[in-house]
Amino acid sequence: MVRKKPGEDIDERSLTVTDPKRAAAGIQGVLTSLQRSVQQMGVARSAKALPLLNQSAGFDCPGCAWPDPRAADGDKRKMAEFCENGAKAVAEEATTRTIGPEFFAEHPVSELAQRTDYWLGQQGRITHPMILREGEDHYQAISWDEAFEVVADELNRLDSPEEAAFYTSGRTSNEAAFLYQLMVRSFGTNNLPDCSNMCHESSGAALNETIGIGKGSVSLTDIEHADLVLVVGQNPGTNHPRMLSSLEKVKRRSGRVVAVNPLPETGLMEFKNPQNLRGLVGDGTSLADEFAQIRVGGDLALFKALAALILQAEETAPGTVLDHDFLRRYTHGFTEFARQARHIDWDDVEDSTGLPRAQVERIATMLVNSERTVVCWAMGLTQHKQAVPTIREVVNVLLLRGMIGKSGAGVCPVRGHSNVQGDRTMGIWEKMPETFLAALEGEFGISAPRRHGFDTIETLRAMHRGQCRAFVAMGGNFLAATPDTTATETALRGCELTVQISTKLNRSHLVPGRTALILPTLGRTERDTQGTGDQFVTVEDSMSVVHASSGRLQPASPHLLSEVAIVSRLARGLLGPDHPVSWESFERDYDRVREHIAHVVPGCENYNQRVRHADGFVLPHPPRDTRTFPTDTGKANFTVNIPDPIHVPDGRLLLQTLRSHDQYNTTIYGLSDRYRGIEGGRRIIMVNTADIAEFGFHDGDVVDVVSEWRDGGRVVEERRAEAFRLVAYSTPRGCAAAYYPETNPLVPLDAVADTSNTPTSKAIIVRLERV
Repeated sequence: MVRKKPGEDIDERSLTVTDPKRAAAGIQGVLTSLQRSVQQMGVARSAKALPLLNQSAGFDCPGCAWPDPRAADGDKRKMAEFCENGAKAVAEEATTRTIGPEFFAEHPVSELAQRTDYWLGQQGRITHPMILREGEDHYQAISWDEAFEVVADELNRLDSPEEAAFYTSGRTSNEAAFLYQLMVRSFGTNNLPDCSNMCHESSGAALNETIGIGKGSVSLTDIEHADLVLVVGQNPGTNHPRMLSSLEKVKRRSGRVVAVNPLPETGLMEFKNPQNLRGLVGDGTSLADEFAQIRVGGDLALFKALAALILQAEETAPGTVLDHDFLRRYTHGFTEFARQARHIDWDDVEDSTGLPRAQVERIATMLVNSERTVVCWAMGLTQHKQAVPTIREVVNVLLLRGMIGKSGAGVCPVRGHSNVQGDRTMGIWEKMPETFLAALEGEFGISAPRRHGFDTIETLRAMHRGQCRAFVAMGGNFLAATPDTTATETALRGCELTVQISTKLNRSHLVPGRTALILPTLGRTERDTQGTGDQFVTVEDSMSVVHASSGRLQPASPHLLSEVAIVSRLARGLLGPDHPVSWESFERDYDRVREHIAHVVPGCENYNQRVRHADGFVLPHPPRDTRTFPTDTGKANFTVNIPDPIHVPDGRLLLQTLRSHDQYNTTIYGLSDRYRGIEGGRRIIMVNTADIAEFGFHDGDVVDVVSEWRDGGRVVEERRAEAFRLVAYSTPRGCAAAYYPETNPLVPLDAVADTSNTPTSKAIIVRLERV
């Protein structure tokens, strides 16, 4: 590709804005998938890779965690069981572009730091382990043996294992995640921050409290056979495009879909399914029967109103609305909940939600009339200060009519990264329960620490305090994923050691500690051959299905190691030859890892045999399977949740950060947010036309976005993101939206959700200043 001078890789002046698209996917999605695949992989490699994507004999999509159809559910996979963004994810990983020692010799870190995230990602796969030594400006090649020796020496030089943190991305396989947490706990710490801390930690906290397990309770079949599906705080057309096929099946079976979101996302309006002729050349399927364009942060008020209306409907027709048998046998706290829930202050509801009373009442009527209801949500719910109470209120609404542990009904937190749920199952959590730690000790003869470790936010705070001096990341782009970019940069640069286990160049490589290493690893698409032959790994999707993933492409470089091999070799150097764990055997044969998983992880008995079934197997979920609720009361818990709305001063907006259509998490595939009609740039902020006029601006003006961190109404800190183009867009009055990671600098490190400590990236008070 043509390499431009620093700062010239994206010309934001060429950005164009047109009307948003009316339908998602269709022939344009097919053409874009093929175009991006050929650009990155070439024709032959694309033809080999794409047919293996999400197939039982192939590899799992490295993008989102939406499940594959299962033969056990009476369905089967399509030949092209992937979406546009899945194809882009594969193309990024399986690209033929590579960067080796000569690239780093040519480009100093100081120059690379000026490049955009898009440019960095487009350079290609890293081919050799690299080291950046103290005082130098160029990464240099290093042998694997020396790299592991450097890392082990630096970690063992710490005053305590508690001074190190070990981050995990949701792309990490089950096998690598299990070994990673085993190594970290053998080393002596529970400092295991992960990407879930920044996305669905609020879901886990709320669901653990209310139903006893922090995972969704539905299968793909449940969703497709629901009478009513609420899609809340979510943009599946971009973030989980295969979900649209399931929603289309809901509509074909006469079910109904309600979309609750601040932006009218194209994928929830109309879907042209590229798997059938109608989707390619016809009008497609209209999905949302009701679009509730809610104000940012208004979801708790909405679900409290829906709960009250359901209770009022029961009072009007006693015995016909609530599931009294379910409430009596399986729930706790209903009386207290109902006592406070019946009253509705419609002025407060309308102020908080921006929704007309008639629309809220229509949605409540749909809930009352539905015999099978599923509520799906994503980060539009989880990244708010009151995220946990909001999700608890979602559960309240479902419990009223017995919608947990019932076919075609339940909760569905839609995970992002492809194995973020599996990593947590394998022990990637800073506060795993005693039962897991005791089983780990019994299996391996180690001593596991009990002190709770650092999550992502606490890791950054510890770095600032000088209490965390070493940072190791298994995948991901930590700097671009975290809030308060300036604070994160300072925190990382203050470390003695930073290690990034990566496939491609990213921003985190350019903010090093005193010593920094890049350890390049195989991607999920690539053949992984070890001492006993070709290996496969396993992953867990959003609906607790565990299945195999086996790459078939030639690795990008002969110098790459698999994640399992990297962890195994690092552990040998870190823990010494007398450690009781047989690390060498794991690298030779991944079945050995799975044998131990079967003994330690609940629900994974006979793991090696079960993952070899074409569709894998489903992990147990007591609320879903038997209406057994492993909570502190032994029942599903109703909760009382009091809204505490954010006061946005006059002249300010409430900003939510989001992805463009051409990115996945921090990976930017291109510069086309096609569905929203934004092309050629990323530094934009979408604002209601009336707000633009009221503030004295015009559509297309360039502004600085300044966030205000307030204490009791007083501004105590400000953060600035420069040169954003105003785009007049259909957002609720007083609300705005812009892409991350460009707006991450605006999110204060201390702006976190209650209980879950998740950054509140969906609710930041900002003002606009003319450039």
